[in-house]
Amino acid sequence: MSGPDDAAAPLDPGTGAAAPLDPGTGAAAPLWHGRFEGGPAEELWAFTVSLEYDRRLAPFDLAASAVHARGLQRAGLLTDDETDALLAALTRVGEEMAAGTFRFAPTDEDVHTAIERRVTELAGPAGGKLHTGRSRNDQVATAFRLFVRSALLDVAERVLDLAEVLDARAREAGTDPDAPYLPGYTHLQQAQPVLLAHHLAAHAWALLRDVDRLLDARRRGDVSPLGAGALAGSSLPLDPAWTAGELGFAAAFDNSLDVTSDRDFAAEALFALTLTSVHLSRMGEEVVLWSSEEFGFLRLDDAYSTGSSMLPQKKNPDIAELARGRAGRLIGDLTGLLATLKGLPLAYNRNLQEDKEPVFDAVDHVSLALAAMAGLYRTATFRTDRMRAAADTPTSAATDLAELLVRRGVPFREAHAIVGALVRRHLDDGVPLGQLVADDPSLGADALPLLEPGAAVARRTTRGGAGHAPVAEQLARLASALEESRSRLDELLDRPA
Repeated sequence: MSGPDDAAAPLDPGTGAAAPLDPGTGAAAPLWHGRFEGGPAEELWAFTVSLEYDRRLAPFDLAASAVHARGLQRAGLLTDDETDALLAALTRVGEEMAAGTFRFAPTDEDVHTAIERRVTELAGPAGGKLHTGRSRNDQVATAFRLFVRSALLDVAERVLDLAEVLDARAREAGTDPDAPYLPGYTHLQQAQPVLLAHHLAAHAWALLRDVDRLLDARRRGDVSPLGAGALAGSSLPLDPAWTAGELGFAAAFDNSLDVTSDRDFAAEALFALTLTSVHLSRMGEEVVLWSSEEFGFLRLDDAYSTGSSMLPQKKNPDIAELARGRAGRLIGDLTGLLATLKGLPLAYNRNLQEDKEPVFDAVDHVSLALAAMAGLYRTATFRTDRMRAAADTPTSAATDLAELLVRRGVPFREAHAIVGALVRRHLDDGVPLGQLVADDPSLGADALPLLEPGAAVARRTTRGGAGHAPVAEQLARLASALEESRSRLDELLDRPA
């Protein structure tokens, strides 16, 4: 068995002897050298290697390789001693990678071949048996599915963390008669006032859908490809259902052609991540607007904002702007992966090497954005005085005036026209809306209370609406939904409630 300093002399995985050298470079030949008389061209190697980014799959490949070795032992294809040697070598490789002492070789195309090479160095001839009944097609797909399964759970927890921050700020804002409210917008034009709690809860509900979507994508991708081989399975007495169970997958594959070529799980995960990013972008856009002097609805904490290298007065919402900007990047990732998949014949094609970088990119940036946005919302100060001042305009009660006329028997379209004409006169001629309402024979002075500050909020009484009572009821439902999602995550993470 070789030590860590012997990495420059790898063994051939088929025989356990020293691997043949590439006559052109003097380096050890790749693991698939047997079919080829000469070594790969430098240009081929530079274009096809994926080690730079797929090394993050190492823990998942090591876990799958250990289960595969035990499966070979169960099938009578490895002795107990060989299995022990392989498991010990895999453990050693994991320790070296965790410590940063693992030495990659020039012939390592990807992290999977790097692990097999090092295992062979450590375990000797037994290392040449690790790939028995396995292809890199099912090997890579297994490690990638394990990564995606883990990553989606981690991202879902971060999404839920942000939703809980929004819920806490909504409860802090409250639903009592003095609770803060602000203009609600459509087309970025003031529409009707809404409670601040209602507005914050709207984002929380969207994030809860993201949690559900991420976990649903995880569930559909929870299938083990191990045992499918290159595309057609194996003649050896392997047990894919057993290895699936040992790796914690919900099921083994049903069709070897399908599972070795399938990247639905990656595309679906990427879609769920991208839509989460789109929701973060919308929140970021809002923070940018709210923290501007023109809106003035929100003041950012110093720890979650940046300054200007030139303008001393500036306090910039960089987190919000990057959350907004990176959504476009993830949309590109998703589009690129779908374009990669759209024209591939069954089964495996090297195009599928392009599946990992967009998913890695999305996982990384959504995770960072969620943590940063959670901190931003947790520490921000809502300027409720500015919100109320913006919402307390006479025209914010226009719909309530029209609905008062409806109660008096006026058809809605006629009521809409009556109030619209009053608003036009108010804006064009500068006549106070209250005076116009009081003088209008269809409305009169008894309609003036509808124009009082906060009256439009109080009158929103239907389920899910923006008024005091329905928002209080909504927050109770939101608390239950958050608790249910947290329990679901804790169960998947195998944590005590």
